[in-house]
Amino acid sequence: MIELIKGDITKIEVDAIVNAANTSLLGGGGVDGAIHKAGGEAILEDCQKIRRKQGGCKVGEAVITTAGKLPAKFVIHTVGPAWNNGKSNEENLLSLAYFNSLKLALNNKVNSISFPNISTGIYKFPKEKAAKIAIQTVTSFLATTDKIEKVIFVCFDEENYKIYDELLKK
Repeated sequence: MIELIKGDITKIEVDAIVNAANTSLLGGGGVDGAIHKAGGEAILEDCQKIRRKQGGCKVGEAVITTAGKLPAKFVIHTVGPAWNNGKSNEENLLSLAYFNSLKLALNNKVNSISFPNISTGIYKFPKEKAAKIAIQTVTSFLATTDKIEKVIFVCFDEENYKIYDELLKK
């Protein structure tokens, strides 16, 4: 049910790829930039429609678009929190980012979904803490449904991969 891969999330064949987006939904650096680049204009066009309708995406929330040229049906864009030494409800907001992505997946009949390491790049969320929250939130959610058959955590770097590998073995 839960898998771990070290690699490039834009190459993973799943129903939905989760993007660690920013509130503007207009693409950025890291995984966000890579997904927009690999998926092409169709993703940005969908994001612009969402912006016109609701003005972006708040931290902890999620929205869904086409996957464009990616090997998936959808991209679920979620905004993780920037780390502020745990003083701004970051742990709860990160959990909500995973939870709301899964809820959106369920509502769109997604059977398989891949997640990057949300908030651990430029948002500087401590990697081990972020991994624990991700695994706990996903595991709890999966216990409530049999509709999502596979969740893949895709780690771009060796450090995150080792952290997830250790936590998932427990």
